[in-house]
Amino acid sequence: RYDEFDERLVRERVAQFADQVARRLDGGLTDDEFKPLRLKNGVYLQLHAYMLRIAIPYGGLRSGQLRQLALIGERFDRGYGHFTTRQNLQFNWPRLRDVPEILGLLADVGMHCIQTSGNCIRNVTADHFAGVAADEIADPRPVAELIRQWSSLHPEFSYLPRKFKIAVTGARCDRAVVRAHDVGIRIVRHPDTHELAYEIMVGGGLGRTPMLARTVREFLPRGDLLAYLDALMRVYNAEGRRDNKYKARIKILVHEIGIEAFRARVEAEFAKTDRATVNADPEEVARIAAYFAPPPYAVLPAVSPAFEAAKAAHPAFAEWCAVNLFPHRMPGYAAATVSLKGVGAAPGDITSAQMRAVADLGDEFSFDEIRVTHAQNLVLPHVRLADLFSVWRRLGQAGLAIANAGLITDIVACPGLDYCALATARSIPVAQDIARRFADPARQRDIGPLGIKISGCINACGHHHVGHIGILGLEKRGQESYQITLGGDPSDNAAIGEILGPGLTAGEVPDAVERLVETYLARRQPQESFIDSVRRLGHAPFRAAFLQGSAATESRDAA
Repeated sequence: RYDEFDERLVRERVAQFADQVARRLDGGLTDDEFKPLRLKNGVYLQLHAYMLRIAIPYGGLRSGQLRQLALIGERFDRGYGHFTTRQNLQFNWPRLRDVPEILGLLADVGMHCIQTSGNCIRNVTADHFAGVAADEIADPRPVAELIRQWSSLHPEFSYLPRKFKIAVTGARCDRAVVRAHDVGIRIVRHPDTHELAYEIMVGGGLGRTPMLARTVREFLPRGDLLAYLDALMRVYNAEGRRDNKYKARIKILVHEIGIEAFRARVEAEFAKTDRATVNADPEEVARIAAYFAPPPYAVLPAVSPAFEAAKAAHPAFAEWCAVNLFPHRMPGYAAATVSLKGVGAAPGDITSAQMRAVADLGDEFSFDEIRVTHAQNLVLPHVRLADLFSVWRRLGQAGLAIANAGLITDIVACPGLDYCALATARSIPVAQDIARRFADPARQRDIGPLGIKISGCINACGHHHVGHIGILGLEKRGQESYQITLGGDPSDNAAIGEILGPGLTAGEVPDAVERLVETYLARRQPQESFIDSVRRLGHAPFRAAFLQGSAATESRDAA
């Protein structure tokens, strides 16, 4: 949550960047001179246009902010935006001369694009069910906000060896993919003292060298968080490689020297740190925590007769409730996932009209609050059970009553070669083809939870490494080639998927996915999910099924 200090800083940055854009447009700055300036303000140059990435700290939006994004999409883009796996939003078609005005409109509602690019600490992410999940030990959002304030334009950590991503969870079940981040933070309770503490994990990350984070400190006292992070960042800043950007992430440093050596260096730096100077004042911590006080819930019974009657009378509503609702810690409420994965849609895309529809629902039914998920969906976190039928009908009017959260068509995909200058293959058409193949709702429910994640290049913005089925698009001899992995997992049982065999053409991918699914359906035990079946059976039967259809590919590759 931004305060008066953020307001002044953001306004100053908007004015500064407006001058830089004017100098670029009149030729006062070359493209090379302008590049680092635009990246510091979230402006990327993509294949066809500039792209603007907007920070949404820990995935939290207010209805007014979502309406402002809708306005920007209509006025300066093509009437839509794209939610990312980093809980950010991207506009893919802004004109450079319009960006300062866009930044001013964002500042009007407490938003900006600072540190959404560059070798700095990026947007801090968190569990999208923070503050409402019944399995939560403590709300991670105050921690994420504390880190955001500490890391914003930090003079020592604004020119790191490489970009740096932090995720925080406060629940027993990891929904923030903390082990796939440079630093993952889990709120824990000490088994002896029962005091809240932090487990600090380091060295995770996907991309061309996927690794899972390892624990560097099992129980860190809450009051020492910033001092410990400061020590950790200093070690990385001093020892991370700067000669090769492909080996510059902290995961490479941890891997090369080992977790024990890295821990020793952090602890030595931590011991030298003036903790009283670096750590946040308890009063400031309390001030931040007050921003995240629970909304004024009504006292409600756990069961709503109106809700139960609506499910009985409307099977489609009941099907949506079965997969798109998440249990709320307060009786009589639920958190509702708004899927942005309609069959044939680009994953994560939302029109300005749909943004306004969700903003209105947030106003009326969810205490003015919306969340962005790592799976490129939205959440209404505080909906009364008795109101869910009305919410569902209104979503239906907006084309968003899609009952597939966590199912096979709830596909995560980066923009790929349709937009991204770094991409080597398309992602969106592949996601669309798979979704069409499994479009039957009854079939999706029979398959059950199954996460497909697609990246259009080795940078892995689609998190394909931790997909139950992962798909990586590459360029091979001038053609798009898709590598299939199996067994990845973003949850508590975090795992990196294993490659199943040779690359496929885009047209072969849906058939390959179907063979994997059919193998699961034929061999699963009662109530066993896809990923649990993979763990029990191993990769062999799935690899055999995958290779059954790869003879043509192998023959083509050998030619």
